[in-house]
Amino acid sequence: MNEIELPEAQSRAIAQIVREALARRRISRQTLAEQARISISTLEKALAGRRPFTLATTIRLEEALGQSLRPGTGRAAEVPEPARYAPDALGSYSREGVSWLEGRYLTLRPSFGTAGALFAYRTEIAWDADGARLAFREAERIDAPFTQSGSVAVPSQSGMIYLVTNWHGQHRLAVLCRPNIQGEMYGVLTTLHPGRGTQLTPAAAPLALLPEAAAEFGYGRIGRDEPGFARYQAYLARVHDDGYARFFTTAP
Repeated sequence: MNEIELPEAQSRAIAQIVREALARRRISRQTLAEQARISISTLEKALAGRRPFTLATTIRLEEALGQSLRPGTGRAAEVPEPARYAPDALGSYSREGVSWLEGRYLTLRPSFGTAGALFAYRTEIAWDADGARLAFREAERIDAPFTQSGSVAVPSQSGMIYLVTNWHGQHRLAVLCRPNIQGEMYGVLTTLHPGRGTQLTPAAAPLALLPEAAAEFGYGRIGRDEPGFARYQAYLARVHDDGYARFFTTAP
């Protein structure tokens, strides 16, 4: 009896309540799965809508969370209104207010591994309904283990856009201007450069995000003698030449 699958609408409502509980209590899905004595795979699939909740799974989650997830057993599992605004830490924006940022971008910066070369990959920006925020993720990186993802901050005060990665307290930050009339964004990337062994060194570099149509020469590491280098380099040079960022050094 406990293996009866709940209706799709009720499963969606339960998933929303569980996501809210996770965010409010600041616990991970893995922790909840362990406390409810269910597999993380079962929980992930149910929260993503790839399978319905069963009565047994729901009861175990109710016991772990200490709250009801079903009508008639306490709090009704109605579908709550989705959050309309991003957290204050990201600028309190609405999706309608930042929809012009959603899309795919050719991303250019100097290569950290090959002197004089450029590094080209794709950055995708899209609305994350569960988190009520813009999120970004990178793709087409030849160094796939270093692929980044995170949140997008769009505060009204500075007029800048921030791509923020926070992985267990380790931060990476891109600071970009608002898109120009061609939809291009220019700025600075601050990150860590891997050295020998486990050594990491703080690094900063000019950064350009362009509409994906500009990726006519593809992605990857592009050397000076390769097709596309001059075109891509001209984009990247705008960070300094057009005053989108300033790089300060002490006198020699």
